[in-house]
Amino acid sequence: MRFQRLDLNLLVALDALLSEKSVSLAADRLCLSQSATSSALGRLREYFGDDLLVVKGRNMILTSRAEELIEPVRAVLEQVRTTIAVSPPFDPATSDRQVRIMASDYSTEVLLSEALIEFERDAPHMRFEIQPMTDNVVETLERGFVDLLLTIDYAISSDHPSQILFDDDYVVVGWKDNPALAQPMSRELYFSLGHVTARFGKSRVPAFEDWFVRRQKQQRRIDVVAPSFLSLPGLVIGTNRIATMHRRLAMRVVGTLPLLVREMPFDIPPIREAIQWHITNNNDPALRWVVERLAALASDAAAMHGNVVPLGGVSESARDQIAVQFQNNSGSR
Repeated sequence: MRFQRLDLNLLVALDALLSEKSVSLAADRLCLSQSATSSALGRLREYFGDDLLVVKGRNMILTSRAEELIEPVRAVLEQVRTTIAVSPPFDPATSDRQVRIMASDYSTEVLLSEALIEFERDAPHMRFEIQPMTDNVVETLERGFVDLLLTIDYAISSDHPSQILFDDDYVVVGWKDNPALAQPMSRELYFSLGHVTARFGKSRVPAFEDWFVRRQKQQRRIDVVAPSFLSLPGLVIGTNRIATMHRRLAMRVVGTLPLLVREMPFDIPPIREAIQWHITNNNDPALRWVVERLAALASDAAAMHGNVVPLGGVSESARDQIAVQFQNNSGSR
């Protein structure tokens, strides 16, 4: 469809190119080949009489005209989406919608595994794709590669809506025959032992507990770096090493593995698991249904077992400061 010589289909490509400042990244976002996206850029350049994107060093930058187009193009597409592209009413019983969720194996184990059982019963045709955590989770959400981000509140963005689902704290986990665990865990003992911790992505982004303990005056010895939270228990069995784990996950594994749990010998701020979605999806009925079901399931679990730890010990201002430091120094987890 054309309007005053402009193929309106090109507006979507233009928005992606202006946002990504890269033909290859825009192609990924549009689910097009790189050659097709390059062709779209060529037609846009011809229409506007401007290069729009130019090569500078190893990167591409926007021209002044392109900078001027960012907000108008985004506003036009959003108006079309909200006023014209009206979706039919959402019915979970008949919907075949695919929902992409970025979550750690911890979040998957303690929440999503149970939720997906309910989803199969109430929304039998819906499909779910769980993606592993990346180096920059908020960027992945903003680029539209996932629909929902399930992670700790320290790692989410203030630019998009979110909802707190549940809270959790940390415990020390070790092999049942580890002689160090025959006594209460003290701070001195904790820092004298070898540790197993999890780090993620190509940049080996630390988990929150790893990042927080690094900020202590006394440093622990990391003997093993694991690729996931669920791999921690198996890597301490048969050794004198210990792991610092989320309590909810630890309680699930100690019942089936030869492990012991000890309380942390110093305070680590408890985490709050949150779910976040892009602000442009705020009125998406399918995503709202998924979020509401996850929140209800998390609430039912809290009512049955009680909160893991009271959150009053850390003020909101202190949590905000921790979030800023965590995002600036580590990325997210």
